[in-house]
Amino acid sequence: MELKVIDAKGQISGSLAVSDVLFAREYNEALVHQLVNAFLANARSGSRSQKTRAEVKHSTKKPWRQKGTGRARSGMTSSPLWRKGGRAFPNKSDENFTQKVNRKMYRAGMATILSQLARDERLFAIDALNANTPKTKEFAEQVKNLGLEQVLFVTKQLDENVYLASRNLPNVLVLEAQQVDPYSLLRYKKVIMTKDAVAQLEEQWV
Repeated sequence: MELKVIDAKGQISGSLAVSDVLFAREYNEALVHQLVNAFLANARSGSRSQKTRAEVKHSTKKPWRQKGTGRARSGMTSSPLWRKGGRAFPNKSDENFTQKVNRKMYRAGMATILSQLARDERLFAIDALNANTPKTKEFAEQVKNLGLEQVLFVTKQLDENVYLASRNLPNVLVLEAQQVDPYSLLRYKKVIMTKDAVAQLEEQWV
């Protein structure tokens, strides 16, 4: 499998031999769907919380007498049937949303995503990603010269200048190879990996 390499102006300057196991795998939509859902579920903070009928502010006085009014019987205003009443099955902050994904499934899913990105010409390699200064303006100009708008950069080791220069750009994300996740790979229109990052991913997942 050959991965296209681009230069500083976004032009194809060559190719990089990569592993077929990682970059030439058949697409498995069900596996990718499960992988992304698990990633997003595991990222949830679980901070939502609702009140039960015992926790809402209410009076214990019976709203009206049991019989003779023509209305339905009622014991308390905290009933889930009432406006401002408690929830019958409330969401709690200790709810666990985590989903387990086996290691082999995760590797296969990531290989599927990378392979499809390469087939769709959304994945390219680059010699290196550097920034002389931590200035956002200069890095934004560098991204513009590449002809990219929404892009994910993957490096082996994140340079401090690159991190500082890129963190304020809304459509640009820079990650280290060990931090790559399925959601980020699919979210951005283009994925640019340094040659060192490609080698590290092959070492991790092949």
